[in-house]
Amino acid sequence: MTAPIQDPKPEPPEGQVNKFGRVILTISNSVLPLDKLSPTPSSADGMTQETEVDLRNIGCNLIQTAGKLLRLPQVAMATGCVLYQRFFYSKSYVRYNFEHVAMGCVCLASKIEESPRRLRDVINVFTHIRQVRQGKPIKPVILDPEYIRLKNDIIKAERRVLKELGFCVHIKHPHKLIVMYLQLLSFENNHKFTQMSWNFMNDSLRTDCFVRYQPETIACACIYLSARKLNIPLPRKPSWYELLGVEEDDIRDCCYRIICLYQRKKVNQEDLEKVVEKLKQIQEEKKKEAKLLSAANTAVNSPASQPASPRGKDRKEEDRSRSRSADRKKKKKHKKERSPSSERGRDKFKKKGKRERDWSHSPIHKSRKHRSRSRERLSDRIRLDRRSEKSDSKSYSEKYRKGERMDREYYRR
Repeated sequence: MTAPIQDPKPEPPEGQVNKFGRVILTISNSVLPLDKLSPTPSSADGMTQETEVDLRNIGCNLIQTAGKLLRLPQVAMATGCVLYQRFFYSKSYVRYNFEHVAMGCVCLASKIEESPRRLRDVINVFTHIRQVRQGKPIKPVILDPEYIRLKNDIIKAERRVLKELGFCVHIKHPHKLIVMYLQLLSFENNHKFTQMSWNFMNDSLRTDCFVRYQPETIACACIYLSARKLNIPLPRKPSWYELLGVEEDDIRDCCYRIICLYQRKKVNQEDLEKVVEKLKQIQEEKKKEAKLLSAANTAVNSPASQPASPRGKDRKEEDRSRSRSADRKKKKKHKKERSPSSERGRDKFKKKGKRERDWSHSPIHKSRKHRSRSRERLSDRIRLDRRSEKSDSKSYSEKYRKGERMDREYYRR
């Protein structure tokens, strides 16, 4: 039996508006708009563009090196680099540790591409890379509280990446497109041409080309660069990239970004971390100053801090003096006047001849004078219980002497 085909949901009428928008999950979501690309969050926190580019380069380099040591497929490493680039276009390097985010991107990319790796292996690989680059002796990771804290930070970073990207993590890579385009241009047998295009494409992962352009544009740029370097002519009339739906300006801009990557100097990771720490301290000082200013403003604007008028002060003093005088008069009246009902009650007691109890002549000891009745009752109960226990013990001893059999009810007490 086949299930009946359901009709799509009807659209709301013209006057009615949907409360919730549709979630669009497409491959084109990986390309960011221009308004998000130009003023990055890191530049808003005072970071220079060169430092940001170096941090992007080092982060992607770490991801690729770790992927090789973890024996991940190239697609998983490319996915991790793209996730890393996209995340730091929505968050600042000053607020988040780039190394923790890189580890989280490796873990997330390995799950996306169906080749998961353990978090412990990822931590071991990243610590090994750091030890080798700093020239320190290679030591294994110790399972201490610091390791547990690092593990929790990486898990949080992975979740934060998913949240910031809106769970749109599927990425279309130009690996297959390069092979298809070279087959179209009848260069599939030229292995050197194919390998060089592939290498350019892997190096472009360290740039932000995957966030700015579609994978078709990146594939065409890699083919264009390798053809220029190997002096291989490509068809011009009509131009080969127009058949693939790509503009020449986009290809040249993408090639320029890839070439700039090779012209940059090698930067030390420790120096970049020091720059980030300085920016963090500046941000913390700014936050403290802002808190102090806000506290001062609230203290100034509060009604208690505002100066009162002289007329208001005089009125308050007059009201206080009036209230004090009224209280004094009430106290005097209360002392002088006595209620008639209380006097009648006293006369009745005098007529009957009842006396008030005098504790000086009572037989009760003076120490028991202030005891409550509840305590006396408790003491009486305790005495009765003791007497009953004595009587029970006597009955048990008498029966035991006589040799009578004991009842079960005695043991149930």
